[in-house]
Parts: sequence; structure tokens; C-alpha cells
Amino acid sequence: MRILKENTTAVIIDIQERLLPHMNSKELLKNLTILIEGLKALDIPIIVSEQYTKGLGPTVSKIKGMLEDSENIEKISFSCCDEPKLQEKIDNLNKEWIIIAGIESHICVLQTVIDLIDNGYTPVVIEDCISSRKENDKKIAIERMKKEGAIISTYESILFELCRYAGNDTFKTISKLVK
Repeated sequence: MRILKENTTAVIIDIQERLLPHMNSKELLKNLTILIEGLKALDIPIIVSEQYTKGLGPTVSKIKGMLEDSENIEKISFSCCDEPKLQEKIDNLNKEWIIIAGIESHICVLQTVIDLIDNGYTPVVIEDCISSRKENDKKIAIERMKKEGAIISTYESILFELCRYAGNDTFKTISKLVK
């Protein structure tokens, strides 16, 4: 099944000031930046969640600055789908595929993916744009997400799949981003 940009949205989960520095991936912020810039070039709607901002702080400034037009929706639930405002936003976009990036893989990302599947969506988890404090937690979470029915991809692969054709301005933008 091919993932089509017209039927895709993205959810960026909890890339927050007090959480990001503890992640196992050194490349996470760089990878997320490339993914977000590519999604913007493709006109993919992006939703941003923030987990308990009083304790974990706001979305990191680099990501927040890239997504000035996106509303950051606070949640106290681990799953984005358990926050009514966030679930309503996903439902109102009426897209089949939901690109997932964020932290932590084995908690908020995993629970969101499971709930999206239960709600009839197909999550596309961007493996190089998720992380946990411990590498094994991420590994086990990815295994479970696959078994639950999620698609696992990378930022470069999904961006070119959504672009679909070479020789246009979007392709040129994405090519520059991934080099």
C-alpha cells in the first residue's frame, strides 16, 4: 500500500525541553528537523503534542520555531488519542495515514500508535525520529508497533514516498534536506 500525501497528516509527540536531553539518540533533533521541513514542503498538516508542560517544559525552541502555525496541544495522558482536543483535531483532518515522530518510543509513541490503530488509522512510525532513554525500550516498542499493524519507515523514505515524483520544486527541496 502506497502512502499518499493527500491522505496523510503528522503528529509530533512531546519533543520538550526537559525530556529531549535524556534521549538515547544523538541525531534525533537533526532528523526531526529534516522530517518537519520535508513535511512542510509537502503541505502535510502537522499536529504537536506536549506532555505535562509544567513538569517537562514546552516544545524545544528549534521545533517550536519551525511549527509556528501549528497549535501545541497539552496532554496529561500518555496516548495523544486520550486527549479529546488532540483526537478531535486528528479526526477533523480525516486522513488515513498518520506519520508519527517523537518521544518516548515505549510510552507516549507506543500508546498513541496502538490507539490510532484501534480508531481506524494507519500510523507510519518514523524510526529515526523516535527515541527513548534506553535503546532496548525503543527496540521493543518498535517490535510491538509492527505487530499491532503500524508501518515503520525512515524520514528519507517517507519524504520521497510522499513526494512521489522527481523533477519538481518539492523534490528539489527534499533532496537538499536529506543530503
